[in-house]
Amino acid sequence: MSEQHANNATNQERVKQATELARTGQFQRAINTLNLIGGELGQNAEASYVLAVCLRKLDRCDEAVSCLKNVLDLDPHFVRAHQELGHIYTQQGVITKAIDAYESALKQDSALIASWRALTMLYAKTNKAELLVDAQHQLQQLEQLPAALQAVKSNMNRGNLQQADEICRGYLQHNKQDIEAMRLLAAIAVEVKVLDDAEFILESATNFAPNHIGARFDYSNVLLKRQKFAAAHAIAQGLCTLRPDEIQFQSLLASTTTSIGKIAEGIELYQSLIESNDNMESYYLLLGHAQKTLGDLDGAIKSYQTLYQHQPDFGDAFWSLANTKTYSFSDHEIVHMQDYKERADISDVNKVHFNFALGKALEDRQQFDSAFAAYEAGNALNKTLLKYRSSEIAKRADSQINRCNSALFEKLNNQGCSAADPIFILGLPRSGSTLLEQILASHSQVDGTLELPNVLNLVHRLQGRNNVKVNQEAPYPKILNDLESDYFKRFGEQYIKETQAFRQGAPFFIDKMPNNFLHIGLIKLMLPNAKIIDARREPMACCFSNFKQLFAEGQEFTYGLSDIGDYYKNYVRMMAHWDEVLPGQVLRVQHEDVVEDLPTQVRRILDFCGLPFEQACVEFYKTKRNIRTPSSEQVRQPIYTSSLAQWRNFEPHLTPLIDALGQEVLQKS
Repeated sequence: MSEQHANNATNQERVKQATELARTGQFQRAINTLNLIGGELGQNAEASYVLAVCLRKLDRCDEAVSCLKNVLDLDPHFVRAHQELGHIYTQQGVITKAIDAYESALKQDSALIASWRALTMLYAKTNKAELLVDAQHQLQQLEQLPAALQAVKSNMNRGNLQQADEICRGYLQHNKQDIEAMRLLAAIAVEVKVLDDAEFILESATNFAPNHIGARFDYSNVLLKRQKFAAAHAIAQGLCTLRPDEIQFQSLLASTTTSIGKIAEGIELYQSLIESNDNMESYYLLLGHAQKTLGDLDGAIKSYQTLYQHQPDFGDAFWSLANTKTYSFSDHEIVHMQDYKERADISDVNKVHFNFALGKALEDRQQFDSAFAAYEAGNALNKTLLKYRSSEIAKRADSQINRCNSALFEKLNNQGCSAADPIFILGLPRSGSTLLEQILASHSQVDGTLELPNVLNLVHRLQGRNNVKVNQEAPYPKILNDLESDYFKRFGEQYIKETQAFRQGAPFFIDKMPNNFLHIGLIKLMLPNAKIIDARREPMACCFSNFKQLFAEGQEFTYGLSDIGDYYKNYVRMMAHWDEVLPGQVLRVQHEDVVEDLPTQVRRILDFCGLPFEQACVEFYKTKRNIRTPSSEQVRQPIYTSSLAQWRNFEPHLTPLIDALGQEVLQKS
C-alpha cells in the first residue's frame, strides 16, 4: 500500500470516528479528531461537514458557516450542507437565509424530513400560508413512510439508484405487498429505463390494491411511456372521474388523450390546465408540442413564446422554437439566449437547451463558427449529464454478424408469423426516414404510426436481466440459435397484436423505429414477409444533422462527433451484413436520390412494398396526419434541396467526425 493510500485510509477512519463522537454529543472530541487530518481537512467535504455540525452545536456559528461554504465550493450538490446552513441560520434567527437554505436542500433531496419540519415552523412564523400547507403535506407523507423507504427516496433523489434498489428490495422481502415500496421500486426501474419491470411491478400493485390511487396513477404513466396509450388513457379517465379536481390527473388525461390521437381534445385539456395557473410552464410546453403535432405551427410558436415570457430561464421554450426548424429568432431573443446560457444560477439542463437553440439561430444567420461553438457546448454538457459511455456499437454489430448468419436463416426459413402488414423504416435518426414515412402514409393502404418500441422491448426480454461480465457474450442474439422455431411465430403474432392499437384499419402499417437496424435478423425470423426499408443519407450530412439535434430521450451516441462517426460506420457495416445474409430483403433508399427524383423513388418504394402507384404519395405534403418527429414541419412542405450540404458550412470543425467515419465509408457514399 502506498503512503498516500494509507494516509487516505487513516483520514477516512478519523472522519468515521468523529461522526460517531458527534452523534453521541462529544463535539469537542470530534473536532480534535478531525484536526488530526491536518492540512487536508479543508479538501475533504465530508470531514468539513462534520466539523461544521460540531461547531454549530458548540455555538460557534460563524465558523460553521465558513466551513459549510467551503463544503459547497468543493461539492455544490452536498445536500446536507444546505440543510445544516438552514439549522445555523435558524439558530441565529436569520429567517430568510434559513428558508433559502432549506429550500435549496429540498430541491436536491425532497425526502429530508428535518428540512420540511423546519420549514413548517418558519413558514408559519412568516405567514406563508400556501407554502405552509404544502410543507405540512410533504412532511406528513414522509412521516408515514417507514425509515427504510425514506432512505430509498433520499437515495433516489441523490442519484444513488443502486443503493436505493438494494434497500427497497430488502424491505420488500419482508413486506411483499407494501404498495409504497412497490411504487418506489417501479420508479427506480423507470429511472434506469427498465420499463417492462416497472409495468409488471405496478400491475401487481394495482392487483393487490385496486383502489390505491397512487399506484394507478403511476401505472398509467408507465403504460404511457411504453406507448400502451389506450390502457393508460382508460386509467386516466377513471382517476379523473374519481377526483375531477385533481390537477395531476387532468394533466395525465391530457397526455394520454393526445397520445391516442385525439390531439384537438388534448389541446383543449391543456388550455384548461393553463387557466388553472398551476405548473403553467409544463402545460404551455406540452400545448405547443400538441399544436405542432397537429400542424398548427402558429399556435405552437405562440405557446412557446408565451412560455418563455412567463419563465425567461426555461431553455426548452427556446429549443422548442428552434426545433420547429422554421422559426426565425429575433435579435432580442438571441441576446437573451447568449446571456442566460452563461448565468451561474441556470441549471445545466436549461444551458443545454439554450446552447442548441442558439446554435440553430446563429446558423440561420450564417454565423457558422459561433453556431458550431454553441452546438459543441450543448453537446458536451449533455453528454456529461447523460453520463454517456461508449455505445459498444462495434461489439453489438460483431455479435449480430457472428450469430445471425446464413445458416440460422436457412434453418428457420419461414418459421415465423406469415403476416405481411408491417413496413419497417429504419436506419439512423435524421436520415430522411420521416419523409419516407410521410410518402408511404399518404397511400390509401398504409397507416402511419409512431416509432414503435415493440421490437426493442422483445430484444430487452431476450437479453434478460443478468449483468454481462467483461469479455462475456450477451444472451442476445446468441439465444436466437437456441430457441425452438415456434417461438418466432409467437413473437410475430404478439408483435401484430400489440401494434394493432396504433393502426387505423389499413392493411399495412409503418414502424419507424430507427434503432431497429441492429435487429433485422430477429425481425425477419419472426415476420419473414415484413418489408424493410433502409433510410440512408450521405454520412457527413446525416452525422452532423444528428450533432445539431437535441433528442427528447435516447440516441445518446449523437452528442459527440467521434461517437456519431463510429456509430454510422458500424451501421453501414451492419447493413452490409444483412444484404449478404438476407439478399433482396432490404430496400435501400438514399435521401439524396429522393430529393433529386421524387417520382422515380416513390414508384421504386411502392413496387418493393407491393403497392399500386398513387399520386398522393408524390404529393405527400398535402396529407393531413399527426407527425411527432422533429421533421414534422419539413415533411408538410414540398421537397427542397437546401439542407443537402449544410454540413460544409462547418467543415473546418468536423475533423473528429471525418476521422471517425474513415475514408472507406466516405468514399462509398
